[in-house]
Amino acid sequence: MDRTLSLITPTGHLTLGNLLGALRGMASAKATGDCFYGVSDLHAMTTQHDPAVLRSAVSEVSTLLLAAGLDPERATLLRQSQVPAHRELAYLLECTAYTGELNRIIQYKEKGRGVASTRVSLFTYPVLMAADILLYRPSSVPVGEDQRQHVELTRDLAIRFNNTYGRVFTVPEVTLPRAGARVMDLQSPTAKMSKSDASGAGVIRLLDPPDVVRRKVARAVTDSDTGPDAVRAAPDKPGVTNLLDILAACGGSASGITAYGALKSAVTDAVVAVLEPLQKSYAELADDPAYVTSVFATGSERCRVTTSSVLADAAAAMGL
Repeated sequence: MDRTLSLITPTGHLTLGNLLGALRGMASAKATGDCFYGVSDLHAMTTQHDPAVLRSAVSEVSTLLLAAGLDPERATLLRQSQVPAHRELAYLLECTAYTGELNRIIQYKEKGRGVASTRVSLFTYPVLMAADILLYRPSSVPVGEDQRQHVELTRDLAIRFNNTYGRVFTVPEVTLPRAGARVMDLQSPTAKMSKSDASGAGVIRLLDPPDVVRRKVARAVTDSDTGPDAVRAAPDKPGVTNLLDILAACGGSASGITAYGALKSAVTDAVVAVLEPLQKSYAELADDPAYVTSVFATGSERCRVTTSSVLADAAAAMGL
């Protein structure tokens, strides 16, 4: 049976881009295989963090996954830190990885550059990510360009381990992710909308109230074009193209719209219509935190069972 794994790191608040580009697809995935979705809280500790803020972020992301429609009856919802095999296998893989290949990881170079004290975990987290994947033995991993290097490292580690100690891991293929909306920053429409954006001026967060959504969309970057054909998608019109993409992904239509003001109004209405039921569901779930906790505890327990044999095989192969 095919397996699907997707984890979200609780750094920052989830955005409209996360919903349209990932969560919708996760929620609507057909039950044709094992789906494992969850919160990669260990990855949020690779840079300086406030424990109280991390705890709150984990709770918010967990609740939003359920509010977005992920069904615990059709998918296993887990919290990475509650499945010890993730960090245990990471160490075994660290005994297989080389410092030279970790030095080449782009994210390490970017996040560690100019920092007085870089945590060791920032250097080794790609190995933890490899463990996240290999524990579930997926045949393929849908990945965007920004994560391709990590999956290629995962493949290298799996091949090296199998060749050195005997076949334990499935070597996953890198595949293009399911088609999903690519939502760009409203202020910098050539950059992807990011939950880690410090200012958040161009980011629509899933829990933004309607007046905040309206203000952010009203301030979205467009261009100086005028005339009846100004509202059109084109490579040299990234701001307008982004608004049109958001409108379409949220079920709206640009038919008959010829002015940017009208376009922004239509985008606002469509986004608010999508966020309203999600926010209502979130509020109801937030009032019952014990239920959310129980869902992820049950899913994490299933993952402990699912991953135990893989971890045992890897340890035995290495002589433990």
